[in-house]
Amino acid sequence: MGAEHIALIIINCSDVASLNQGEALREMGAWDDGPTVEGHRSFASADVRMWYLPEGVLSQNYLDRRWFEATGESVKEAIFPSRHSAASGQASLTLHPIGIPHLPLGELGPYGGIGGHAPPPNSRLAGWWRMLQQRWSDSPELSNFDLSLEVTHHGPYLDAPSLFIEVGSTEATWGHMGAAQLLATIVHDGLFDPSMNISWDESLHRDSLVLVTLGGGHYAPRANVLAGYEGVWLGHMLATYALPFVERDGLPGGTWAQSIEEAIRSTKQAFPGGSIAVYMDKKAFKGWQRQAIRDYLSSNNLPLMTSKTFMAAMGIIEN
Repeated sequence: MGAEHIALIIINCSDVASLNQGEALREMGAWDDGPTVEGHRSFASADVRMWYLPEGVLSQNYLDRRWFEATGESVKEAIFPSRHSAASGQASLTLHPIGIPHLPLGELGPYGGIGGHAPPPNSRLAGWWRMLQQRWSDSPELSNFDLSLEVTHHGPYLDAPSLFIEVGSTEATWGHMGAAQLLATIVHDGLFDPSMNISWDESLHRDSLVLVTLGGGHYAPRANVLAGYEGVWLGHMLATYALPFVERDGLPGGTWAQSIEEAIRSTKQAFPGGSIAVYMDKKAFKGWQRQAIRDYLSSNNLPLMTSKTFMAAMGIIEN
């Protein structure tokens, strides 16, 4: 122990999917007892900590600051193994960044977080997405699980780059040990295997393409495809509902611009030196909304990509 900068894995003891991922992780390596923080146990392995909290974590803001205040260790990233809920009941494995940048500034969200704010997206997001796709394809026992990125949503708020890695979508699958094992191998190898350590390094990755996506549904259909290409980095993804437009006297009002601004600011923080570009799902917006977004991006010198310009930027030749 005593590492200056650590990765913090936060386990929710009231969530079987979170607990199972945590237990699978601890079986994969040598973990020592860590400090008791706020009365709750933790475990330590190299520069990774696993902190067990007793109940829901969505409203537990500033967990990274709280860890630092208790231990003196700075949290460089946070990872939340979790369950995912969906009315469809479809078995699923998902990854997503967090934040509620579209809600009124400072308002506490119904599922945690602070309105107008989004933690930096963990730079491992796209790399782990590609790892998940590969490993799932090699796991026939999980063939009934769908895979998806989810858009940026819910709390908690942290300063550290964060992501959720989840088993969905109902009680019937939350406790699925095979699903927990697969996600735990991604977390373990991503954090401990240098060849799999897919995180942003400005000295190595400067000027690499980092995508922020706008529009579409909760399951980020375009981001699922775009982030599947090797070499793509993924920032925040804002669904259409996270870009609330209100037409006022013929002008576009609402918190849509606030939401984009925070998503871009936060993504830049996570990817210093990155080439930030925006991909918009044009079909998700009315004409005047599309134009408002284009004008905003242009005035802020943010490139807007199409599928064609994305393929060209990645050096991909379409048949």
